[in-house]
Amino acid sequence: MGMSVTISAAEAQDAEHILKLQYLCYQREAEIYQDWSIEPLTQSLDALRAELAEGKGFVARLGDEIVASVRGRLDEDGTVRIAKLIVHPRLQRHGLGGRLLDAIESHFAGEPAPAAKRFQLFTGHRSEGNLRLYRSKGYEQVATREIGPRLTLVTLEKAA
Repeated sequence: MGMSVTISAAEAQDAEHILKLQYLCYQREAEIYQDWSIEPLTQSLDALRAELAEGKGFVARLGDEIVASVRGRLDEDGTVRIAKLIVHPRLQRHGLGGRLLDAIESHFAGEPAPAAKRFQLFTGHRSEGNLRLYRSKGYEQVATREIGPRLTLVTLEKAA
């Protein structure tokens, strides 16, 4: 009998585990775009800790192991910027990404004023699995920005 995955708020002591998982998960993105200098692969532990302190993070645990994570921050204009949704490669396509999106959206939708007006995230134009997940959760493309010859960032959002 297998263990169930639990979703909970990320704690400060989770930062190192999240960073290691982030490094593992973004290898595929780096390979797709042939760019190993992307920010998730170069982010420092201190920078990740700052993101957690300034916003909110959630993790998915399988037993004691962190197997997925997401972070978000509410801006002064009411936009929740969701970032670095990651799921361990061996557990992808089992609904964890969607569960984490639900958790972070629910957290910020329940925040006291200023309330979230919209949720926004971005991904690369060739990250088909990410785009498919975000669209299935109601996100629509609102912008694109060419970062370089191999990468165009796609910004998606939905109303809160």
